[in-house]
Amino acid sequence: MNILFIGDVVSSMGRDMVKEYLPKLKEKYRPHVTIINGENAAGGKGITEKIYRGFLEAGAQAVTLGNHTWDNREIFEFIDDAKYLVRPANFPKNNPGKGIVYLKMNNDEIAVISLQGRTFLPAIDCPFQKAEELVQEAKERTSIIFVDFHAEATSEKQAMGWFLDGKVSAVIGTHTHVQTADHRILANGTAYMSDVGMTGPYDGILGMDRDIVLKRFLTGLPARFEAPKTGRAQLSAVCIEIDKKTGKAKKITPIQINEDHPFYS
Repeated sequence: MNILFIGDVVSSMGRDMVKEYLPKLKEKYRPHVTIINGENAAGGKGITEKIYRGFLEAGAQAVTLGNHTWDNREIFEFIDDAKYLVRPANFPKNNPGKGIVYLKMNNDEIAVISLQGRTFLPAIDCPFQKAEELVQEAKERTSIIFVDFHAEATSEKQAMGWFLDGKVSAVIGTHTHVQTADHRILANGTAYMSDVGMTGPYDGILGMDRDIVLKRFLTGLPARFEAPKTGRAQLSAVCIEIDKKTGKAKKITPIQINEDHPFYS
């Protein structure tokens, strides 16, 4: 069982990279399931129904979100009907949407869970308690469980990895937009990576226009961050091979596509 996960798609440049390279990635890695984090897909913040459906049409089976879930107001109009859209499960209980989805692939079922950290992010419900609750639920249906942990602090991400080691197939971090080099299989069989990285503008700063970001650092004045619409782009992803019987990870492969790391089929 191979799971392909594409990290933090930012703006139209990120969406174009998905459209161009997802067929090539599928040909090379042969994933049974493709998951995309799309919380920045609409202009850098939030997601629309058209973009969500576009990811599914491009070949994704699930789309995860994060702290920018509610930034585009349109989401309130469709999230409850979006079967494969997964917002952080530890948002307050009265929030719309869901934090876990089950994907049926042939005779196998895969649970996809989204969680959000609390360190340097809004104080929402405890992600560790929610993780324990949802993993127990998922274990009644499948041994293959994928967790997108959308968090700022590497320490919190590592803590979640060790907390869920041996209980889930993978804990992959998102949110910080820079791919980390710590991909590994933890002691009890869980694939871990602090951050898969982002898909979008290659020459920006975390996907945003670098001149605007630099101006804010240099002047200390408020500035509205915007994603550039043209320029070089990148795609960041990870492919995880999982033993279907045990749910344990066998291999984790980071993927970077940009002008400095061209794609080879």
